[in-house]
Amino acid sequence: MSKVLYIVVPCYNEEPVLHETSKCLDKKLQQLIDQKIISDQSRIMFVNDGSKDKTWKIIKELHKSNPHFVGISLSRNRGHQNALLAGLMTAKERADVIISMDADLQDDINVIGQMLAEHKKGAEIVYGVRSSRAKDSFFKRFTAEGFYKFMKLMGVDVIFNHADYRLTSRRVLNELEKYQEVNLFLRGLFPMIGFKTAIVYYERGERFAGESKYPLKKMLSFAWDGISSLSVKPLRIITMLGFTVTFISALFLIYTIITKLFGVTVSGWAFTVCSIWLVGGVQTLSLGVIGEYIGKIYNETKARPRYIVATDLEKDTIEESTKE
Repeated sequence: MSKVLYIVVPCYNEEPVLHETSKCLDKKLQQLIDQKIISDQSRIMFVNDGSKDKTWKIIKELHKSNPHFVGISLSRNRGHQNALLAGLMTAKERADVIISMDADLQDDINVIGQMLAEHKKGAEIVYGVRSSRAKDSFFKRFTAEGFYKFMKLMGVDVIFNHADYRLTSRRVLNELEKYQEVNLFLRGLFPMIGFKTAIVYYERGERFAGESKYPLKKMLSFAWDGISSLSVKPLRIITMLGFTVTFISALFLIYTIITKLFGVTVSGWAFTVCSIWLVGGVQTLSLGVIGEYIGKIYNETKARPRYIVATDLEKDTIEESTKE
């Protein structure tokens, strides 16, 4: 019996691309259904993350005109990771296999068949990984690859050149549900879950329309969220830095005492002032990093919901048909 596939697509202000994206995804879904690879109960689930344009209106129109399209809308904007999680947790109750991808058509939908083939061989997670970044500008390529290398250096286990284009089984998502942290970094959580994995390589295309949701500033913020959520290495670096500064200070203290005993007058106010500024800067930076961790702990202890689903089109349709 063919498995039910849900394709989860987080959307935030995706009005310019949504019609083309839905057209391409529906065509691919129908091909897989016709080939008996997946069940005809498979769906494409759009997740409206508090969009300010006509994204949700388009999703509702697609659902009304084509049963392949379903959608949920969050009560407000919660960010890409929370929107993606909301879609995954909703879809896992209705599907055997779930694929997540972005709405901008940069992820190659033609490798979905390969992902399903790897899953059939036993892989519980199949990562979609970029084969190259030849089309990117030097700056984009340098910053993007630097992002993954820096994450690894800071102790976060991530798949190089993998974003959020992946296939997961319901079993994996049931395990993911046990991870209750508020500060989400899904790229780091899935490798922690384990199970058999596979990689499918693809060439990432140009964005069809609209603007990238991850400029450099947001990418840096995203990297820090991942590091501080999944690694304590920055705190260990601070500890080592503290030992290093203390050791150097002790050497200078010994040097000062020796020169004093030999009656040598030491001039070095500039050096002294620079040292004070250096140590002060290190202390301020260290307190800032520690403060970030304390802030995350504060958010975790409140245990607030990571998202609230305001509307579920598929659920509403089923309830309406039941009443009739």
